Amino acid sequence: MGKIGLQLFSIRELLSDDFAGTLEKVGKIGYEGVEFAGYYNIPAKEMKKILDDTNLKAAGSHVGIDDLKNSLDRVIEYNLEIGNKNIVCPWLPVEMRDSADAYKKTADLFNKIGDKCKSNGLQFGYHNHEFELEKFDGIYGLDILVSNTQPELLHMELDTFFFDYCGLKAVNFIEKYGERCSLLHIKDMKSKEEKVSTIVGSGTIDFTEVLSLGSKLNTTWYIVEQEEFEKSQLQSIEESFSNLKNIMAKIK
Repeated sequence: MGKIGLQLFSIRELLSDDFAGTLEKVGKIGYEGVEFAGYYNIPAKEMKKILDDTNLKAAGSHVGIDDLKNSLDRVIEYNLEIGNKNIVCPWLPVEMRDSADAYKKTADLFNKIGDKCKSNGLQFGYHNHEFELEKFDGIYGLDILVSNTQPELLHMELDTFFFDYCGLKAVNFIEKYGERCSLLHIKDMKSKEEKVSTIVGSGTIDFTEVLSLGSKLNTTWYIVEQEEFEKSQLQSIEESFSNLKNIMAKIK
């Protein structure tokens, strides 16, 4: 069974106030790793020390497309120094995903980025939202992207929330993409009527099904994310961790 990580975008306000202190609290909850959504101007050497001091691993880094295109060497150098193996593109501008041809051109770029990452011992990945589930000539944009990239050069960090949001099931896409799903974003949806993220295990998604399939496919990280909160952010991510840990125990 893979490890449980936290996407730090979930607690970005707390990190802005006290980065190291907040990561210490994340580690004490029990999270084994964190996925970055920015580095808060912290040098790599200092970031590695914070991770070591809090007993956390780098589960991944979300890196914007402009940095991937223009500063990939710097991105790779930073992530190698902090011990992160997963570089993930979290978003695409409209012009890179508004047609089948746009997705194919994006796939060509991703193959090049993925090859550069692979040559440095890193894995490149892509995190979906809802817009990749638009169809072009009957084919999901996400499928076009996946089918036009090399499996070893692009892995998929599927976000469970957005499939439910679109009336689909994440497990169908996890099964389709197989071991390319080395990372999964574990994000729950409050209800079919109120389509906002909520504490993992309290919403609409069957995570037993998701984790059971992920275990078979050797998913390495299950990364919790939440964007809307009814409780404090720390209490919410603690409950998500506890609920996810309980689900894992049943699968074992």
